[in-house]
Amino acid sequence: MRLAGVSVVYTETGLDSPGARVAALRDVSVRVARGEKLGVVGANGAGKSTLLRVMAGVVKPDAGQVDDGGLSCAFLSLQAGFDNELSGERNIVMHGMLTGLTRKEAQARIPAVAEMSGLGDALARRVSTYSTGMRGRLCFSTAIDLDPEVLLLDEIFSVGDIEFREKSERIMLERFQGDKAVVFVSHNLKMMERVCGRVIWLDNGRVRAAGAARDLIAQYRKASSQTADGA
Repeated sequence: MRLAGVSVVYTETGLDSPGARVAALRDVSVRVARGEKLGVVGANGAGKSTLLRVMAGVVKPDAGQVDDGGLSCAFLSLQAGFDNELSGERNIVMHGMLTGLTRKEAQARIPAVAEMSGLGDALARRVSTYSTGMRGRLCFSTAIDLDPEVLLLDEIFSVGDIEFREKSERIMLERFQGDKAVVFVSHNLKMMERVCGRVIWLDNGRVRAAGAARDLIAQYRKASSQTADGA
C-alpha cells in the first residue's frame, strides 16, 4: 500500500469559526510493505485516525494518490461507523457487505461474531441501547472476524471488561505475529515498540519523522517530555 502526497482538509462547523478550513493531513507519503507492522504516533489531533481512514478508503483525500496494491483492508476503531438505529446483527451484515461480501456471506458471519463478542441476545437490539463496552465488543468482534491483508488499528486495546480485554489483546498479538500487514495507531508506546518494526511520527498533519520503532519512539518520548516540561 502506498500513499503519495496525500492531503485531507475538513471544513469546521462549530460556532466559533464556521466554514474555516482545517488540514488534517498535509502532503503525507507512506508506504506499507506486505506483512509489515507499522506504528503511527503523534499527539491528539496530529492526523493519525484520518490517515487510517484514508488507507481504509473511508475518507477520500483532497490531494495526492492512494494505491492499495489490490490488498484487502479492515479498519478497526472503537469509533467505527455503526448505525445506532440498526440491531447488532444488521450492523454485522452491513459491515460485511461494505467490505465486499455478499449478503449471504455477511449473514454467515453472525454466529462467529456473536461467540467472539459474547453479546448473545443483545445482538437483536438496536446499537443505541448498548453501553460503551458493548459497542466496543461489537466493533472489535465484527472487524477481527475478517481476514484482511492489511489490518488498520486505531486505539483498540481498551475494549470491554478485563476478561474480554485480555481475550482481544491475545487475538491481536497473534495478528501481529502473522504474515499480514498491520498499521497500528496508539498512545501505548510500550506495546508499539514490542510489536512494530517501523514507526512514523505525525505532527500537525505532516510526517515529522520515520524510522526503526525503538529509535523513533525514543525520539518521540524525548520531544513529548520536553514539550510537557515547557508547558
